[in-house]
Amino acid sequence: MAILEKHAILEKNVTLLAIFAFLVVTIGGLVQIVPLFYLENTIEDVEGMRPYTPLELAGREVYIREGCYVCHSQMIRPMRDEVERYGHYSLAAESQYDHPFQWGSKRTGPDLARLGGRYSNEWHIDHLRDPQSVVPESVMPKYGFLEQKMIDGKYIGDLMKTNRLVGVPYTDDMIANAQADFTAQADPDSDYDGLLERYGEKVNVSNFDAQAGISEADALVAYLQMLGTLVDFSTFTPDASR
Repeated sequence: MAILEKHAILEKNVTLLAIFAFLVVTIGGLVQIVPLFYLENTIEDVEGMRPYTPLELAGREVYIREGCYVCHSQMIRPMRDEVERYGHYSLAAESQYDHPFQWGSKRTGPDLARLGGRYSNEWHIDHLRDPQSVVPESVMPKYGFLEQKMIDGKYIGDLMKTNRLVGVPYTDDMIANAQADFTAQADPDSDYDGLLERYGEKVNVSNFDAQAGISEADALVAYLQMLGTLVDFSTFTPDASR
């Protein structure tokens, strides 16, 4: 009873309540933040992870601009129902080059963390043109206009430089060849050996929308088709020391 009476003093005094609330939040924040300064790395290094290719990076910008993250998350939680539906739970390393990350807070549509390779390029293009034609119950709006919006990657190198400033390990060679790699990934008849050398053999090279030139639809599908494909979970073993 005495404790409750003392607590009533805080409830009746706005100034005291604010002071004690500040102290509680400060202590809680320090407990969470201070240990991070003594860790060499908070993200486990995982084999296979790489920065986005220029075309994938451009597609991610389209994804963010169109607000896709509002209805789709990119984070599979380590719960049985999530893993059985979407695949292996998300790793911190899979978001280490995302600025900002696309974890999301709600799902009007399914989680996209393991979307890459589940459907063909043709399916994705049909889905963007008319979502209800492939998923009748979908409430997703139509994005067919992305096929008419052509892009040339003129400024993709600048975007990569900006990402490098916040820690994405783009090399000088990657940035110097940004526009060439941007074009090569959307043309399977091009000389894309340099692209594979810089980003690895898992880069998906394709004319994603099956039309001449590179459209925003090409870039968006390139981005969607790589989600969740970089880590080989058949050989992945979590670091038990963490």
